[in-house]
Parts: sequence; structure tokens; C-alpha cells
Amino acid sequence: MNETISLAVIGAGERGKEILAALSLLPDASVKSVCDSYTSPLFQKKALENAPKATFVTDYKKVLEDKTVQGIFVATPTHLHKQIVLDAVAAGKHVFCEAPLAHTVEEAREIATAGKSSKQIFQVGLHNRSNPQHRHVQHFMDIGMVGNVARAEAGWNKKASWRRTAPTPERETAINWRLDPNQSNGLLGEVGIHAMDTISWLLKESPVSVTGFGNEKSVTAIVEFPKGIRLTYNATLGSSFGGGYELLCGEYSSILIRGTRGWMIKEDPRVIGWEVYNKREQLGDDVAYILVANASKLLSEGLEPSKNIDTNPRHTPLYFACEGFLNSIREGQPTGRTSASLPKDKYPNEKYPMYATAEAGFAATVVAIRANEAVKTGTKITNLREESTL
Repeated sequence: MNETISLAVIGAGERGKEILAALSLLPDASVKSVCDSYTSPLFQKKALENAPKATFVTDYKKVLEDKTVQGIFVATPTHLHKQIVLDAVAAGKHVFCEAPLAHTVEEAREIATAGKSSKQIFQVGLHNRSNPQHRHVQHFMDIGMVGNVARAEAGWNKKASWRRTAPTPERETAINWRLDPNQSNGLLGEVGIHAMDTISWLLKESPVSVTGFGNEKSVTAIVEFPKGIRLTYNATLGSSFGGGYELLCGEYSSILIRGTRGWMIKEDPRVIGWEVYNKREQLGDDVAYILVANASKLLSEGLEPSKNIDTNPRHTPLYFACEGFLNSIREGQPTGRTSASLPKDKYPNEKYPMYATAEAGFAATVVAIRANEAVKTGTKITNLREESTL
């Protein structure tokens, strides 16, 4: 499991830099190339800060011609994903494609089909599916600790602007792609995709319809699932209050997730047994159990989860997604195994699926695109289940 993997990151913008920062924390990740079409010396210098041994390349096809590069991260603007991914798959590379897959359903289908048919690893950047905290919550969902879900809620709040300045008009147009409806899926498609996919994954249900309203700075979507369950999702660039979160309200308990932290508020008076290992704290008007993402591993090491709550702040969901991708390449098959998983030598039968598949990426992208369309048109969009099937 310590085999060094040779990698390249295509797209050195904000997301590409975040990927490079995550990879710099993995000692067995060797970034050989960083690729971007923008050639400013200062831009290149910043792009290589977390990959000082890498070479900056301006043509992604040159990266794909390098037979020593095993894995490719595609972190370009959404509308540029398609040809790069198709070429990378054709070149026999392992591919990690950021989400959403594309800015149209048609291009997303092409990418997902290529990824599904690839003989190499294809992973989509649905990072919560790799995050130990979300997987921990998935376990509680599976064993019935939440019970029937009454409703779901999620949000992303950040006081910021997507508009960027640049030294030339051409560069300014390029870096402001998120503001162009012909290139971007808006707040719901570019950001909301992660929370909407997370709820769908945890419920094990595909959305059936979506409605929405809002503008470029603030949006709300109502995503309806079978059995009458609805997710209310809000996102804004006008305020940071509330941050990002996912909330599931069930008959036995409710679960709140904020990145790498999680809490359970129980309504079922029965004591199952796991509670003795968990610490409680005040959460608003309620007392909540703190959910420790890697509790099983801590217990296997003879440690008490309640006394080992703090996690490395740099071990983000993206970090674990990158780690899982590298482990998949090593094992020669998709896996969600990370450093938070139980040791494979001691627990060889434990399964850690790689949930961020081509099919999942396509379904999430379709819902995100249609949610953005619902906001723009003011209409309810149905038949999501049928359209999101690859």
C-alpha cells in the first residue's frame, strides 16, 4: 500500500490548487505534471507551490503522452471536462474527474459512459462519498438508527463573489466562466451538487422532481424523493452565516454533518450500546452525541473515540477522496479504503466500496443541472429518476 503513484493535475485554478494541496499530504503521491493553458510566470509559480518537483505543462495532450503518468486529475472549468476526460480514458489513464461531470446532460452522459467502460479506475469528485464522517453516518442510516426520514435540509453559505479580475480581457473572460450560463451550472450545479448527492446517497433514493427559485447570488431548491421526503437546499454568496451542512431528520434521531464533524440528536429512548463510547455536547437547544468518524478504527487500536474527537483539519473530504483514488490504483480495482478504515491485514473481510462511480457522477450531474434549470425557468422538473439513469 506504500507504492508511489505518478500523477498529473490538469487545471491549476482554485480547485486544481486544492487537489495539489491534498496530494502534498500523501507521501506516496508523486505529482509529475501540472497542466494549464494559462502561462503567466506568477500563475505557474503558485501552481507549483504544493508540487515543487512537478513540471508545468501547457498542453494536456503532452501529459497524456507521458507513459510514466498513471493517474490524471481533471480540475478544469466544468465546460472543459469532456474532451480531456475522453482523451485521458482513451490513453489508458486512471481518471479522477471533478464534479459536476459537465455543463450539459449530453456531455455528462458521454463522460460517464467512457468512465464506466474504462478498464482503468474512474472516480468522480463526489467527495462526501469518501469522507469518513459521511460513511459513519451511512452506517447509522443502514442499521436503522435514524428510522423513517421526515425531511432533509442542507446549505452552503459564503460571503464571496465569483467575479475575478485579470490582466487581460481574454483572461478575465476565462476565469469568470462560473458567471456564464453557457459554461456553468450556477450555484446549484457547481456547489449544490455535493449536498444534493449526499442526501440521495444516504437515503439510497433517486430524486423524482425538483423546483427552485433565486438568482445568481442566492438560490433555493426543493428536491423531492420517493415516500414524500423533501430536501430543502439553500446556497448564497451573500452571507457566510451557517456555513455548509447536511441535516437528516428522522423518527428515531436526527443527524447533522458539517464537513468532518457530525452530531446525532436521539429521540428514541432506547440505549443501543454505542452511546457509552460517545461524548455529548450542547447543540442549540438539544444535547447531541458527537459522531466520531473513525470510531471503529480507534476501538480496534484500544482507544476511546470520546477522547479522540479532534481530527487533522487538513484531512478534508477532498483529501480522503484523493487517498481513495490512489488506493484504487494500487489495488487495481475501485475501493473506498482510506487511512480512516480498519487495517486490511487485521480485517481482510471489511468492505470499503468506492461509491463515487461514473453512474453516481452522472446521476448527480443530471439532478444538479435540472435544479439550476428549475431556478432559471421557475418550473417544476420531473422525470429525474428516468433521466439520471446511465
